[in-house]
Amino acid sequence: MIDLAASILSANFACLGAEVQAAVEGGATVLHLDIMDGHFVPNLTIGPPVVAALRKVSPVSLDCHLMIEHPDEFIPVLAEAGVDWISVHQEACTHLDRTLRLIASHGSKPGVVINPGTPIHVLDEVLPLVHHVLVMSVNPGFGGQSFIHSSLRKIESLSEVRESRGLQFRIEVDGGVHHETVASIVRAGAEILVAGSAVFENGNPRENAKRLLESALLAANGPGRVARYQGASS
Repeated sequence: MIDLAASILSANFACLGAEVQAAVEGGATVLHLDIMDGHFVPNLTIGPPVVAALRKVSPVSLDCHLMIEHPDEFIPVLAEAGVDWISVHQEACTHLDRTLRLIASHGSKPGVVINPGTPIHVLDEVLPLVHHVLVMSVNPGFGGQSFIHSSLRKIESLSEVRESRGLQFRIEVDGGVHHETVASIVRAGAEILVAGSAVFENGNPRENAKRLLESALLAANGPGRVARYQGASS
């Protein structure tokens, strides 16, 4: 199952509700919400009030990616705001096991994120706890960056580890997901595709999402075998 997670970081915030609706109509089954604090990454974005507002109008899962120094302080309020998935950076968490369990205790699905310079083996002990692993294929902080191609091997390795250990986590990728890269990303093993500029730039989120998803499904199913899209997994 391939899920397209539309990243609102690249959306027009003056008409965010309409942009989100168009992306969902085009096939996005997840909304990806980047929360940055200006410390862990050099950018500031949204907070819980925007998340709560989106929850009221969004029919799809909200995937909250915390790029902040002290994620434990914000997990309860984000869960209360209606977030379905919450992911935290391995690099930001002193007690990663505790933070992932905190997310689960508040009713959200826990995910863990690794930066381009972080090897996957640092996640060995927490992989049984997570709903998804998010591989950053750009350095976090800003949208519109170019895909780091060494991320493909990281995705492949995660897929191999999941199979060898009989685990169920999903593999998500964020950064540089465009028509030119999506096929190789899917073939490497990614199942949740975070796309911002590829969906929201050029003024037609509905059509952009539709075309990107079609390319992903072709890569997943082979030429001429595009399966009917059935929506996001839990």
